[in-house]
Amino acid sequence: MPLQHIAIPRGSFDLAADLHLPGDFDASRPHAAVVLATPGSSVKEQIGANYAARLADNGLVALVFDPAYQGQSGGEPRDLEDPYRRGEDISYAIDALTLVPGVDPARIGVLGICAGGGYAVHTARTDHRIKAVGTVVAADMGAAFRSFTPNGPAAALDELAEARTREVLAGQLNRVNWLPDTLADAQAAGITDIDTTQAITYYRTPRGHSPHSTNRRLARSESLTLGYDAFAHVAELLTQPLAVVLAGRKGNTGSYEAGMRLWEMAPNPVDLYVVEGAGHYEMYDVPEYIDRAIARLVPFYRNHLAA
Repeated sequence: MPLQHIAIPRGSFDLAADLHLPGDFDASRPHAAVVLATPGSSVKEQIGANYAARLADNGLVALVFDPAYQGQSGGEPRDLEDPYRRGEDISYAIDALTLVPGVDPARIGVLGICAGGGYAVHTARTDHRIKAVGTVVAADMGAAFRSFTPNGPAAALDELAEARTREVLAGQLNRVNWLPDTLADAQAAGITDIDTTQAITYYRTPRGHSPHSTNRRLARSESLTLGYDAFAHVAELLTQPLAVVLAGRKGNTGSYEAGMRLWEMAPNPVDLYVVEGAGHYEMYDVPEYIDRAIARLVPFYRNHLAA
């Protein structure tokens, strides 16, 4: 069955989304479904599509969307990365899935990848319509951003406050890169680590590039992210079964450490799987590694989203 492009109402604007349906989808029968939460800066045609298509091939309805203010979704200002609104996006996506003929509203799970893993967990704590939680190289964006502040997060927030005042006085919004735009730019900046190099090779070359992914983030997004804790109250509130997929090669993304921390905190951990040999960004599109992750995730969802 062909991919369906849908619009998800989100207040005053819509989220652009793709609904991946199994080949034998029958709208007269109830099906389990999974909402995908994608990495920071990515859009629905990239990593989310790679996983959603495979879930659909295995009989699960899969919905992937562009975050609010990004990609083909609506919302102003553009390029805003607000962790709290990213979580709200997931709940709006569940609203939309609930109204799709052939989707069982009592059998909806979530799969979060990279930053989307943290957003998925944060949302599932309080949106218990989500019945099963899967993550792949999950990242806690708040912890990651705080770790990158040379003088500490409080000093960074002071600097961001001053920068926002300058923005207001100048009547303009400043944007920063998620990544160097090219490998040459990275080299010129002295950035040579394998994770950043692999990220650029994925996002900024024809391998994974999308014209809808700008590689720009509003600078004021960083204040929101620095105060964010993706795993707050997990021990008390994340009652759903949890599957955690990690890349075996540790790197500077911190996703291995974040995934292990999540696993140890969760009250209902079910499956922990380490994809040996894979790096964080290789989990985005290397077929061997995605297939290994999917081979663990599909049985998890089938078991915990069963009729």
